[in-house]
Amino acid sequence: DAMSALKNKVALVTGASKGIGRATAKELAARGAKVIAIARNKIELEKLSAEAFHENLNIMAMPCDVTRFDALTGVVQRILKTHKNLDILVNNAGAIDPISHLAESDPSLWIKAADVNYKAVYFGIRAVLPHMLEVRGGTIINVSSGAASSPREGWSHYCSSKAAALMLTRMTHLEYGNLGIRAVGLSPGTVATDMQVAIRASGINPISQLSPESHSPVERPAEIIAWLCTDDAKEFDGTDVSLNDEKIRQRARVN
Repeated sequence: DAMSALKNKVALVTGASKGIGRATAKELAARGAKVIAIARNKIELEKLSAEAFHENLNIMAMPCDVTRFDALTGVVQRILKTHKNLDILVNNAGAIDPISHLAESDPSLWIKAADVNYKAVYFGIRAVLPHMLEVRGGTIINVSSGAASSPREGWSHYCSSKAAALMLTRMTHLEYGNLGIRAVGLSPGTVATDMQVAIRASGINPISQLSPESHSPVERPAEIIAWLCTDDAKEFDGTDVSLNDEKIRQRARVN
């Protein structure tokens, strides 16, 4: 049963204070997982904790800056001390601000986006792998983007960092797929999040012209991520699947 496949699994979700990360934390917990939700926004994490309490969901919200490796390793050590295990990592944290053409881009802000979209993905993988290799099992889901393989005007920081994160998915599978470690990416398409608000405000490239009504609700990618965490999705290990792929939605039983 897909709904019980994650029962008692321990899952770490980054960028969990809002958007896809928040919805994923709640979806995994609704399926019986013990979820550790991390992000920098303490106020939103407190709101998530309150929601989880009222909805009887097992979610522990912890502030963490994923662009700092020591912060992530500290969270992982705390999880292992509390739960003795860590089955799932969802690398969801992402940033697209500020959108600009290369010639006008601010180098310090450009690098900040890359820190979240790329380096933090590596830090997350690097932080969990020693334990997962020790127990010969674990699942790593990297929230990707069509921008990883399709250049978009004004998004040089986002496209290039997502492309780098996609290669980390492939590298993790290449090096550790035969040792019980699953790694798979999800390109969620356009989703109704704060990121789409920023994209629309920029007025740059066709994505900014999309109607807000055309974006998926955050629950759709969350449900597909939950399915990707199960063995039913094992055939897609090492690849980047798309929410826009009807076959994927059918397999995940997502409308």
